[in-house]
Amino acid sequence: METLEFALEGRQSVPDFEAILVGVVGSGNLEVLVEKGPDPARCTYSIHTSAAGFGAIWAAVIQSFQARHQLGGVAVSINDMGATPAVVSLRLDQAAASIPRLA
Repeated sequence: METLEFALEGRQSVPDFEAILVGVVGSGNLEVLVEKGPDPARCTYSIHTSAAGFGAIWAAVIQSFQARHQLGGVAVSINDMGATPAVVSLRLDQAAASIPRLA
C-alpha cells in the first residue's frame, strides 16, 4: 500500500457542499471522495493505492485533472485497487460534475 499527497493551486473556489462519493473500491477499480477543503485557493489530494511505484503517473493524472477544473477549497481522497489512469480520470470528472457550482 502506498499513500501519495498532492496540493495544487486552484482558481475556482466552490461553495459548501455535501461530501460526494463516486466509484467502488474493488478489484481493478477505485473510489473518489470529494469534500469541502479548508483552503479556498488549493485542492488537496490524498491517494491510497495498492499499486506502489506509480507516483509519477498519479502526479500526471492529478495535474491534468486540476488543469481542467482548477478546483479550490476541495479535498479529494482516492482509494485505489489498481485502476487504470483512464478510470481515475473518469471518476475524478464524475466527482467534479457533481459539485454544485460545477454541475
